[in-house]
Amino acid sequence: MRVLAIDASLRNTGVAVVDANSGKPRALYYGTIHNAVSLRSSLCLVTIRDRLAELIREHEPDCCALESVIYVQSYKTAILLGAARGAAILAATENGLPIFEYAPTRIKQATVGRGAAAKPQVAFMVRALLGLTETPAADAADALAIGLTHLRSQETAARGVPGGLQI
Repeated sequence: MRVLAIDASLRNTGVAVVDANSGKPRALYYGTIHNAVSLRSSLCLVTIRDRLAELIREHEPDCCALESVIYVQSYKTAILLGAARGAAILAATENGLPIFEYAPTRIKQATVGRGAAAKPQVAFMVRALLGLTETPAADAADALAIGLTHLRSQETAARGVPGGLQI
């Protein structure tokens, strides 16, 4: 299975492609879609969708996994995160990918063993679990963690344990 994993954000969307076809998970790609502060929000959304479509064509994932909506105190932040998430969902849907979502605490629990883990802990564990030579940036590390969570979820779903929510 090959997963396109996305940690959606308007300015810094974390993206990863994680593959487990050889048995052991490996990162085929990870990075961040950066959008300048000077770029209008509407253009940020187009950039996110277009870059994700490129990655889908390049890596041919079987599915897409994202972090579910998180609680934020600012309605403006919630709207922007929702819009970025919508651009990601659109890119995946336009390319025929089934989409799964996972709660942030479940992603941290699956990666670090603690649902309240800090970002540096997630990045450190992702590096160790995937055998990376460098610690990924926070947004890319979060995307890698989402991908690993989906792979593990699919393994346990095969044994009858509920997996991620397909949207």
